[in-house]
Formats: sequence, C-alpha cells, structure tokens
Amino acid sequence: MKITVIGSGYVGLSNAVLLSQKNEVVVLDLVEEKIQMLNRLESPIDDDYIKEYLTVRKLNLSATLDKNKAIKNADYIIIAVPTNFNDATQSFETEDLKKTIKDIIKINQNSVIVIKSTVPIGFTESLRKHLDVTNIIFSPEFLREGKALFDNLYPSRIIVGEVSERAKKFAKLLADGAIKKDIKILYTNSSEAEAIKLFSNGYLAMRVAFFNELDSFAEIENLNTESIIEGMSFDPRIGSHYNNPSFGYGGYCFPKDTKQLLTNFKNIPNNLVKAIVDSNSTRKDHIANAIISKKPKIVGIYRLIMKSDSDNFRFSSILGVIERLKMHEIHVQIYEPSIDEVFFNNIEVISDLQVFKSSSDLILANRLNNEIIDAQDKVYSRDIFNNN
Repeated sequence: MKITVIGSGYVGLSNAVLLSQKNEVVVLDLVEEKIQMLNRLESPIDDDYIKEYLTVRKLNLSATLDKNKAIKNADYIIIAVPTNFNDATQSFETEDLKKTIKDIIKINQNSVIVIKSTVPIGFTESLRKHLDVTNIIFSPEFLREGKALFDNLYPSRIIVGEVSERAKKFAKLLADGAIKKDIKILYTNSSEAEAIKLFSNGYLAMRVAFFNELDSFAEIENLNTESIIEGMSFDPRIGSHYNNPSFGYGGYCFPKDTKQLLTNFKNIPNNLVKAIVDSNSTRKDHIANAIISKKPKIVGIYRLIMKSDSDNFRFSSILGVIERLKMHEIHVQIYEPSIDEVFFNNIEVISDLQVFKSSSDLILANRLNNEIIDAQDKVYSRDIFNNN
C-alpha cells in the first residue's frame, strides 16, 4: 500500500514507522527541520522505539514538504494534526483538520482518509455530509508520549469508525505492523469511535482525579496516603494502575479531551464529567495553597515534564501550580534540562542542578528522582509510588 501520514508528532510518526515496515509511507509536515531529520532517519521526538526503528530496522519511509507529491497517489491518508481545545469556543480547534481534508479531496479523490486526530463526537459524520463525500474514516489512537510506537506495536485494541471492507483493510495494516498477536479489533460507526476515545481518556482522567482527591484528604487529615491506596488496590476490581497521586492530570490529551467531552454533554444531564474537569483545578489550588502555607521565599520547580520518558511539558499540570504561586508573588525558579533558554515564561531557568537545589527554599517535584534525594528535606511532592 502507498500510505501518507500528515503530521509527525507522536501519533503521526508512530503510525508512519509502524506502517512503513510493510508499506510505502510518506510523511507530510510543514516543518522543514522535521522533514530533514526524518530523511536522515533521525527522530524529531523523544521516543526510544521510534529512534531504534529508524536507525536499525529496514523501513520504506520518506518525508516531504510537497503536499501534491505526498497525496497524489496515496491509497490511505492518515491525518494526525493537533486539535487543541479552545476555551473561548468550548470546542476543539478543527479548522486545520478540515482544511487538510479539503486539500486532499482536491488532489486525490480516490484515497481513503483516516482521521487519527481527536475530534468532537459527531464530527466525522457531520463533515462527510458537509463535504458530500464518503471516503472519510475516524480511527482513534491510544498511546502515551514517549511510548507511542511501543503502544502501536503492542496495542490494547484497534478501533475503526466504519463497518466496511476498507475499514477491515486499514485495521489489518495496523495489525500486520504490530508485534502483539490476537489484537482486539472493533468496527463501529464514526460517532461511537469518537466517543470511545473521549470516554476512555475521561475515565483515565477520573482515576487520576480520584486518587488526587484521596491524597488531598489524607494530607489534610494527616493520614498515610500510601497505606490507603495500597489497601484499596488489593481489590482486583480497583487494581494498582493509575493510582499514583500527582499535581493534577496534564499532558496533551486529558485536559482537552475531558473539556471536549463535557462540551458534548451540553443539554445532557451529568454530574461526574463536570466534576472530572473541575477537580483538576481544585487539585492545583490545593497544591499551591500547601506551598504558600509554608511561606518559602524561593520555590524551585524540579522539571516541567510530567513523567520521566517525555520531552513535552506544554500542558504539564505543574504549569497551573506555577501560575497560582506567581499570583501570590512567590519567587519561582525552574530546573529543566530540556530548556536551553535562560527564561521560561519570564521565570529564571537554572541550568546547574546544584545551584538550583542550594538556592531553593522549597523544591516542588511532581515526580521524584534520585537527582534530588540529597535535598529531600526541601522537597514537596505527592509522588507516593515513584512511577509515572
């Protein structure tokens, strides 16, 4: 098959690498530096499996800035462009996605367009009707930053938002590239596939929020959070996953997907979905208040990234805590090795870890690390189990 992947972020690149094992794959992106890196078989994102496959595996993969070249003869075109949530409109920003699809239709009407970008429930069906086309499929992605290719090689499931032969062919393309066998595959209509994506992330965000609220209670009531969670986790119905407290759920997906899910609930009775969204702000308020009550002069932020295997902190929950501290005029400084600049959002970035530790009255760490164990008397963290 000739496959084009539009977008070279975690979703796009992991799919491109997966599929290029057995198909001819072209990656289309707007950023020339990314294109040059991919054509040198270098990964523009931090993902160990993607790096390994690009350098060690034999892949039929190329990258281009040329839209016509990429789209013209493709059998399948996978779209993985960002759909950020707009707080003003209370919806995903889908204009770039729509424009991309319109461009594809002009260049190649015979291709099957597969949307991997997360969209509102009902989006694909509405777009088909608006454009008067039938060749658009939605297929949600379930992966983690830093482990995107791994999650496509060992997928929890494959969901395709259409019941058709071309949908089965697409699912087979994904399954053929995976290492895992006997993958659970579900074919459904597009709106149900969109709902599966949003409700899945909503549920995971709910788990994060639940254990964070449990931790807030335990902290204020002077109880042992670890003992409570461990005792709960012995119940197999609850389990021991997604149970480590944090400063709130963050990352690219959970905050925007829960807000979009709540928007989709407009005029539909709900309490829980709204609570999931609201609880994240409440948790950040609690963390900030806990810091403020200690009256530190200088608060050091140890890492903006949310977890050890990610290079992305655009939507890290700790950013919300920083905003709250700055509103109370508390001096903040950051240690984040992935930042080359001296300032981040007008906050000083300290590149020397020892200087950072010695100059901070209190160190705020969403996740603990051996690097700061010698300053643990200064560290404030709610990381109980030392995992992501």
